[in-house]
Amino acid sequence: MSGSPSKSDQNFVRQFSWLTAGLSLLALVLMVVAYAIYSNIPKEQDPAVARRTAQRIAPVGAVYAGDTGRAAMLAAQEAAAKAAASQVAYGGTKDGKTIYDNLCHSCHTAGVAGAPKLGDKGAWGSRIAEGTATLIKHAIEGYTGPDGNHMPPKGGNPALTEEQVGNTVKWMVDQAK
Repeated sequence: MSGSPSKSDQNFVRQFSWLTAGLSLLALVLMVVAYAIYSNIPKEQDPAVARRTAQRIAPVGAVYAGDTGRAAMLAAQEAAAKAAASQVAYGGTKDGKTIYDNLCHSCHTAGVAGAPKLGDKGAWGSRIAEGTATLIKHAIEGYTGPDGNHMPPKGGNPALTEEQVGNTVKWMVDQAK
């Protein structure tokens, strides 16, 4: 058992060494090729970073002169009006039932925080006696009653317009009559 390895063992060790060296060289070549390919691919940029950069380097003001300036100012005003209109709740609908179904039902169906339930003539009677204008004012500005009842301003949705709130209050009052 001891002694020098046989010719067959020596041949195997030599061939195995060459195979290992060849595979190592192949792996090294593949890594170099992969690095070369990867380094040529443009890096992805986070859209938020690009947006912040654009805001940071944007001009602070603008100069409008002549007809071109007037046209630019009108375009800017129209864009601002469109942006403001898109911030109106529920697509700007003025339908009181739609707004009730989307927002008000959460409190006025279950009577949360003392909210009068929709259609409850007893609960709505004294409120209706105060007048629709008062109800609309309380709905717009918010209201905390003497018994601790609480109505947040615009039902908790500041994107509602006063007209939307008014139409919703009128619709709810009509349900209690």
